[in-house]
Amino acid sequence: MPEAIRTDIAHNARVWNYWLGGKDHYPVDTAVGEQVTAFYPSIGEVARADRRFLGRAVSYLAGEAGLRQFLDIGTGLPTADNTHQVAQRIAPDARIVYVDNDPVVLAHARALLTGTPEGRTAYIDADAHDPDRILQEAARTLDLDRPVALMLLGILNFVADTAQAREIVRTLLDALPPGSHLALTHPTLELGGEGNEAAMAFWNENATPPITARTRTEFASFLDGLEILDPGIVSCARWRDEDPRTAQVAQFGAVAVKR
Repeated sequence: MPEAIRTDIAHNARVWNYWLGGKDHYPVDTAVGEQVTAFYPSIGEVARADRRFLGRAVSYLAGEAGLRQFLDIGTGLPTADNTHQVAQRIAPDARIVYVDNDPVVLAHARALLTGTPEGRTAYIDADAHDPDRILQEAARTLDLDRPVALMLLGILNFVADTAQAREIVRTLLDALPPGSHLALTHPTLELGGEGNEAAMAFWNENATPPITARTRTEFASFLDGLEILDPGIVSCARWRDEDPRTAQVAQFGAVAVKR
């Protein structure tokens, strides 16, 4: 039975939607979102930069890299240019599996399931802490013997233990063949994000799920054994962004390939 939607506590997917200018949030999400912004005024730009990273990464993966399968874990609420829309504009036969465990996201899942006739989209109600179940369910839509683009954008920060987060990534990647790619973003107190510490503390006291920032070294550990593509580990705002004026945000971004 679907989990009840709680409107008495802020939830990440809804607050993120608020920062992106969406309408799928409640007064409690707005209040927490505004307070976090007061602590850390650039948080809205972090959210928007992460979304633009998704567009550039998926465009690369479906275009230059030639991938036709995407496993997007931590989907969030539907907004403009979701993974399947970007991928299927380039490759109409692309298959996309979305994964999230937020009941609000589940309620909006139909918007994520409208893809091209040639391709396919599916939604799994599952937790990132259970990668084995995700893989089992994803195999109903994706051929895991063929390369897959694994999307982990702003999701490992909700796994408090770094060793456990590494194990989740390793379990997922071990099930995927060579040629598979990992697209990854993660908040940090580096890259000018030192002021975010108070905002994260407020979040962890007033919203769910709790969040953990990580260092460049910790972020890099999720990519162990993979070939990190140019331009390496950078602010997600600057990953293959052609505008030299783009300001960095306190969110690491990288794309890597399994050889």
